[in-house]
Amino acid sequence: MKEQPILKSAKRPTNEVRAPAALERLYHDQHRAVLRLFTRSRVSSDDAHDLTQEAFLRLSTSDALAAGVIGNAEAYLRMIARNLLRNRAKAAARHGDVAHDGHPDAFVPAPCEVSRLEARDSLNRLEAVIRAMKPKTREIFMAHRLDGMSYTEISQRTGLSVSGVEKQMIKALAYINRHLDLD
Repeated sequence: MKEQPILKSAKRPTNEVRAPAALERLYHDQHRAVLRLFTRSRVSSDDAHDLTQEAFLRLSTSDALAAGVIGNAEAYLRMIARNLLRNRAKAAARHGDVAHDGHPDAFVPAPCEVSRLEARDSLNRLEAVIRAMKPKTREIFMAHRLDGMSYTEISQRTGLSVSGVEKQMIKALAYINRHLDLD
């Protein structure tokens, strides 16, 4: 039985990635980087390993990957990992786990100045990258991420198809990942 291509790189059309060898190679190449991303986010070692496995599982079952829409599997994997962290933080906030260790008089330290400066610098870099996007891509990205509009609402507003809006969002996210190198 002939293996079906999982994704085709726009930059290297002769270098098709095939399953499952491609996923194994990607796992071998990116496992440590994804694990580092989780451990830098102050996740316990066990949780970091679990989240790493979850990220690769989500990548391997991704419809976008199977459809060949993804041009850079490494960037898509990092996006999955960041989304897992984001989802974990949201769940912790919903359950009241943030800054709570069970003791009512526990001391919660204020954020250090270095963290504030790093966050401000990251925001400034992100704003610069967003400003450098093409106007249509920027408009769609901002409408979805900042205004909370659905792809359908954006497509009605811009006159593009929902598929066109999705493609613009993929372009925007790829552009941000490429220019910020969030690893």
